[in-house]
Amino acid sequence: MAIELSRDGAVATVTINRPDKLNALSLQMYDDLGAAFAEIRDDADIRAVVLTGAGDKAFCVGADLTESIPALASGRFDISAWDPAHLKNMNFYKPIVCAVRGLCLGGGFEIMLATDIRIAADDAQFQLPEPMHGFVPAGGTLVRLVRQIGYAHAMEIMLTARRFSARELEMRGVVNQVVAPGDVAAVAHETAARIASLSPTAVQTIKEAALTLQDLPWAEAFAREAALGQKTFTSDDAKKGLAAFAARAAAKPKD
Repeated sequence: MAIELSRDGAVATVTINRPDKLNALSLQMYDDLGAAFAEIRDDADIRAVVLTGAGDKAFCVGADLTESIPALASGRFDISAWDPAHLKNMNFYKPIVCAVRGLCLGGGFEIMLATDIRIAADDAQFQLPEPMHGFVPAGGTLVRLVRQIGYAHAMEIMLTARRFSARELEMRGVVNQVVAPGDVAAVAHETAARIASLSPTAVQTIKEAALTLQDLPWAEAFAREAALGQKTFTSDDAKKGLAAFAARAAAKPKD
């Protein structure tokens, strides 16, 4: 399978596995990637995800120029069919840690932007080359990037179509952490494991709030925040957490 889904306890790993083509995405791979995300979303035992690419040359260089891009250019294919792969309109609230080695270009960059925490190798390279070819990064980037980082930085990345280093994107807030290439997978999985050890109700509610409240009017956003907060306060996770806290407090020696 060119899209692999594996599990280690509460952490799932999705691997784009076509290293001989720099993990370029065929039409079938887009379908399979969306299906993997849907399976993870619906599996209550999975609490966090690592998304990565096979090999050390590329995370993903985007759509396959010999198949996927021609299908779009011909007008016989609608990019909306790739919405699940780009995590659009999926109500996907489980945290995703992206592990990036090598090239992260075009659609690969766009898929990275759909993740929550990004760990990159210090020699990784990033680019949105679409304007060079007469089209735009419409796999979520036109919406996401200007909401995730500062406007001027987002426009520089999208409009210049130049390559950026991992350090440059760390400085601009696109990448969370830059590490040695050999450490990327370990850091990403450690991060995902830490998240998976926390309350899934709390973690997924935080992500839901981050994705759904930012464009609401303040009063409506605060009301929705309160409703989400109340849901967690009355959850089984909260009851267990408060009981454990009370037990620890009771066990402490009195002065």
